[in-house]
Amino acid sequence: MRINKLITPLVLLVLAMLAVSCNTGEGSGGTGSIEGTVYKVLHPDDNYNLQTDTVLAAKEDVFLVYGTQQFYGDDEETDHTGFYQFKYLRPGTYTVYAYSTLASGERVAMPQTVEVQYGKTTVVPDIYIHEGKAYGTSMVKGHVWAYYIDKNGNVISQGWAYGQRMYIQREGEDFPCDDVRAGMNGTFAFQKLSPGTYTVFTFSEDEDEIPSVVSKTISVPEPDHIYTFPDTFRINIKP
Repeated sequence: MRINKLITPLVLLVLAMLAVSCNTGEGSGGTGSIEGTVYKVLHPDDNYNLQTDTVLAAKEDVFLVYGTQQFYGDDEETDHTGFYQFKYLRPGTYTVYAYSTLASGERVAMPQTVEVQYGKTTVVPDIYIHEGKAYGTSMVKGHVWAYYIDKNGNVISQGWAYGQRMYIQREGEDFPCDDVRAGMNGTFAFQKLSPGTYTVFTFSEDEDEIPSVVSKTISVPEPDHIYTFPDTFRINIKP
């Protein structure tokens, strides 16, 4: 009888140890936790300086990946302060991410990877997600100057070409992808351009009544930048 009484606790101990040994690696069932804050960077349209506004990301989904898994194992929603927390995690490596949203609607994960220790809370570096019509695009700016000429081609006045229509065309395409009018100081800007090479052009009125094309080519290698023509467009206009 005494042997049976000893065996029973021993069996329970072995089973408990086996349960612990099987519950290894990243995942739920531990005593560690992860917490952090998500911020949202807004990229508004019609902002000719590409200025952004950063706010707390309330009610955004945050995803947690265990170790090297290819799919998230848990998700939480941020509160009104952008705060999130994942509890009851085993020690190991975890990746936390939230999604930015491009103007096209495509989502891009913004990840942070951290190490979780037994019984401790790990603070994740702040996650910044982006959204807005201008996110992931660039802008091309320039100026256009006008010489006002008479029927003989003589310059009678000159100044910024207010209202002049400017066109932009992507390399390899047959038609312009956008057109704008120059402002009071001859400034024009094309927004929401993806990386590539573009030709900006307009028309100049010559004395022979046949408009000529005035064009310049510019490279847009990266998104979220402003690219400016170093030289002013110069055209002739007949009053």
